[in-house]
Amino acid sequence: MKLRYKLLFLFIGFGFSAIAQENLTYQKPSAEILALADYERTPNVSMDSKKQYVLFTYRNTYKSLDDLNQEEMRLGGLRINPVTNISSSVTYVNNLKIRKIADKTETQISGLPENPRITNITWSPNEKKIAFTHTTNTGVELWVLDVLSATAKKITEANLNANLGNPFNWMKDNETLLVKMLPKNRPALIDLKKELPKGPTVSVSDGSKSQNRTYADLLKNKTDETNYETLVTSELYKVSLNGKSELFKPAAIYAGESFSPDGNYLMVTTIQRPYSYVVPMSRFPQKTVVYDSNGTEIKIVNEVPLNEVMPKGFSSVRKGKRSMNWRADKPSTLTYVVALDEGDQANKVDFRDEIFNWEAPFTGDPKSIVKTKQRFAGITWGNDTVAIAYDDWYDTRNTKTYLINPSNPSQEPKIIFDRNSQDIYADPGNFETKRNEYNRYVLAIENDNLYLMGDGFTKNGQFPFIDEFNLKTLKTKRLYTSTYKDKKEDLLSIEDFKKGDVLVQLQSKTDYPNYYFRNLKSGKLTPITNFKNPFESIKNVYKEVITYKRKDGVDLSGTLYLPANYDRVKKNEKLPLLIWAYPAEFKDKNSAGQSDKNPNEFTFPNYGSFVYWVTKGYAVLDDASFPIIGEGTTEPNDTFLPQLIDDAAAAIDAVDRLGYINRKKVAIGGHSYGAFMTANLLTHSNLFACGIARSGAYNRTLTPFGFQSEQRNYWDVPKVYNEMSPFMNAEKMKTPLLLVHGDADNNPGTFTLQSERYFQALKGLGAPVRLVLLPKESHGYAAKENILHLLWEQDQFLEKYLKN
Repeated sequence: MKLRYKLLFLFIGFGFSAIAQENLTYQKPSAEILALADYERTPNVSMDSKKQYVLFTYRNTYKSLDDLNQEEMRLGGLRINPVTNISSSVTYVNNLKIRKIADKTETQISGLPENPRITNITWSPNEKKIAFTHTTNTGVELWVLDVLSATAKKITEANLNANLGNPFNWMKDNETLLVKMLPKNRPALIDLKKELPKGPTVSVSDGSKSQNRTYADLLKNKTDETNYETLVTSELYKVSLNGKSELFKPAAIYAGESFSPDGNYLMVTTIQRPYSYVVPMSRFPQKTVVYDSNGTEIKIVNEVPLNEVMPKGFSSVRKGKRSMNWRADKPSTLTYVVALDEGDQANKVDFRDEIFNWEAPFTGDPKSIVKTKQRFAGITWGNDTVAIAYDDWYDTRNTKTYLINPSNPSQEPKIIFDRNSQDIYADPGNFETKRNEYNRYVLAIENDNLYLMGDGFTKNGQFPFIDEFNLKTLKTKRLYTSTYKDKKEDLLSIEDFKKGDVLVQLQSKTDYPNYYFRNLKSGKLTPITNFKNPFESIKNVYKEVITYKRKDGVDLSGTLYLPANYDRVKKNEKLPLLIWAYPAEFKDKNSAGQSDKNPNEFTFPNYGSFVYWVTKGYAVLDDASFPIIGEGTTEPNDTFLPQLIDDAAAAIDAVDRLGYINRKKVAIGGHSYGAFMTANLLTHSNLFACGIARSGAYNRTLTPFGFQSEQRNYWDVPKVYNEMSPFMNAEKMKTPLLLVHGDADNNPGTFTLQSERYFQALKGLGAPVRLVLLPKESHGYAAKENILHLLWEQDQFLEKYLKN
């Protein structure tokens, strides 16, 4: 399919400029790049908890433009296909295979629908069945796969409502599912093209502060409210595996359904009026009710009002009960959190949050379990006397891990880890969990020991580990450290504590990631999958993680790629260099200088990276470190521009010292905040010959209540916002820039308008810039036609402004 769309660009020539509109058919990149870009992805896998079966899911690498060119309504922060009643951005699986772990070959699932469009794949509690949805041209069906026989069958017609995520939940009996279906008396949607407005839309401020980030796809008027309600309203049905259905609950906006571990209770959250025009659906009023398994109301356990006003700061939360969930190690106990500082991080208190337990049938009072000094960040339940709780505080990047006794709140919690959350070298890892009798994951407790599994980043490289943590001594003992020098090992789960069997994934620069069982005692590896390298043509590309220093002594790193035939000894040819990066904020230099890069990670080209161009004679520094540091009371963005320039200069100097590049031929690129970085570097430095900025934000006055990690608003620090905005400094930008944006960007703050207005400013001021708007694309790009054309645009741009 060849489609035409408008491409705007500015041509700068010998002393004159011209503005033109160009109609292009879709183009494909050069053969070297196309060979890497146009491929089918190796399947993903999921396994049952006992690791007896592995399910293989297959999908196309890309969507088509026709996939994106569907009917779509954007309401309340959602993007919905009103015909099929499922998210318009969903990515479908198009085939399923299954295999016993012990077998060598997969079995094709029989009975699948014709031209499958599968999603919401969910194992049953006993893992003998797998439910999934299939989207037809008119709606969403429920299907169930029998694992033993490897056969699938349809359970319902195309009447599910999947507009709010997964439309079904397995019930405890493994024979019944609770399903959200379209109401039988569902009204028709209002056609905005035919419906005349009955009056103006009026918004009012009552004088109270209401600071919010910029959100996309919000409700705008009463018609939007009505259509939103029509689309997300469902009826709840109990559906058996033979297809018999029974109404469980009448029509409502069901935003969440969760069974208690013993299956005797169901917690249901519904969205209530009034709706908001300034925040998305997640902050609309909510009501949470617990029912018994027959649908009888037991208790209204929470009611959340409209949440349009939030105290400033990432550590601020709403008042009242939040994070309400079933406790995993109890049959039917709710747990929730309440802010002791009224949800406002500016309030000075000894404890920020308090965690409560509330036992069914909720006739008694909730019981306090523990108070946290900082904002509650989660809890992992173990048993009556053991649980692990976490808190953190964004401003200081501090996180604490507590060992608590849930049955004895008077017992002082023990802080077992107290650390900087950005200090990856000091990360103790995550506590291992296992399934209990309720099929919920709880702490794996073996003879008074817990187990920690960590990524193992160190100054000398990555060495994942398993530690034994003793509950009595609170000390750790190292059980295993990965010592690979030419591979990357990821430790996924401990499968048998007595035998020492661990599920791992192994990969290298040229070996696609595959799953294995590792026995810690013998070291034996038992393969589970055998995926081949789909990118054989770049297996000989040179790859190295390089480390270097910024001029203030901060350690930096990046992954360097060189062409396969490049002579690294003679270095006769000086290569053009492409740098791809994304800035990150830090509160201390030590954490900023740490590296999480592993040279043995499989080289997996994707549309977002510059790795393709190593096949065309470029050097590529991928994922280059661009830390922005603000220690103490200083915020990172107070010195954003000088730090950004120092990061870039250090990266160029490092590769130049190796003797590989022509430092006059260096390009910078990035996506989103990386695009913002790119525009600033081209504006405020002369380090680069050109740059590529994709889906960025360039005018910070259009994100006045904060962006990225910036908590201060525009009126707090107008100088910071203005100096950081490339749009405000457009007259300084004279370096060739390729601007790319999806014309349907749904990311907060990076509306397509950002690139359009920035382009107009640069065009008017005489800068060499080209704007490419990719039709139907959101913040990330999905359609094959668009992606291949994007690669062509980048290739043509780099050949013109960098290589030649």
